Amino acid sequence: MADGRFQGTSSYVATDDLTMAVNAAVTLERPILVKGEPGTGKTQLAMEVASSLGKPLFEWHIKSTTKAQQGLYEYDAVARLRDSQLGDDRVHDIANYIVRGKIWEAFESEEQPVLLIDEVDKADIEFPNDLLRELDRMEFYVYETQKLVTARHRPIIVITSNNEKELPDAFLRRCFFHYIKFHDQDTMTRIVDVHFPELKKDLLSAALNAFYQVREVPGLKKKPSTSELLDWIKLLLAEDIPAEVLRSDDSRKAIPPLYGALLKNEQDVHLFEQLVFLDRRAGSSR
Repeated sequence: MADGRFQGTSSYVATDDLTMAVNAAVTLERPILVKGEPGTGKTQLAMEVASSLGKPLFEWHIKSTTKAQQGLYEYDAVARLRDSQLGDDRVHDIANYIVRGKIWEAFESEEQPVLLIDEVDKADIEFPNDLLRELDRMEFYVYETQKLVTARHRPIIVITSNNEKELPDAFLRRCFFHYIKFHDQDTMTRIVDVHFPELKKDLLSAALNAFYQVREVPGLKKKPSTSELLDWIKLLLAEDIPAEVLRSDDSRKAIPPLYGALLKNEQDVHLFEQLVFLDRRAGSSR
């Protein structure tokens, strides 16, 4: 970090366009909406921004059933009813039954925080629109206690999306948008170096070539991501697989060893095996 600007960290390789996007969003005081396929480091970005800038991090991971209200607060009426039946004196103060959400926690942070709203596209289509006022004004009203909660500091908001569904235009207008392309081979080499600094260059090169060949197989439902690559390399090292095996031009060895670490979908495994089988048949008929 220099002059309060994000520049990546020793454990996170950030491309120039990504660091520029993050710093632009911070300057404009707008949420940064980060899209990209799974495994491109979108969620990790928020953690690294917080670490790099020395700021507290609040993480709100969205599920298909998540409602926008849960990010603000929830009123636990069931707990209050139970306590009233037990004669607990806490029932006289409704504030005891207000459960603060991650947005509320971020708003009350004593220093500027980083707020991660992870996988926003998992929720209902109206979910982003329901947060517009809170993200614009940095405040919300708690009706049960008649209290206005105002952010002490405007959070640096990182919103991630796997691009599974379109987001509302009104929401998009309020965000600084950045799409993380899947890493090219040079960037991926730097990422692998961070995790496996002692990895021999010939094995690294052979593994990356094989990895990108798998990604280019037509018809794959889920292409292997960075996390799968790192798991695969870890297995290659554990099994002491030499680089020569990965570089083989022999069609009978065309299938990478331990490829189950790369493909996490039964349909993709079957497709890959079929393609290798057809390649072998074509090779034997020549």
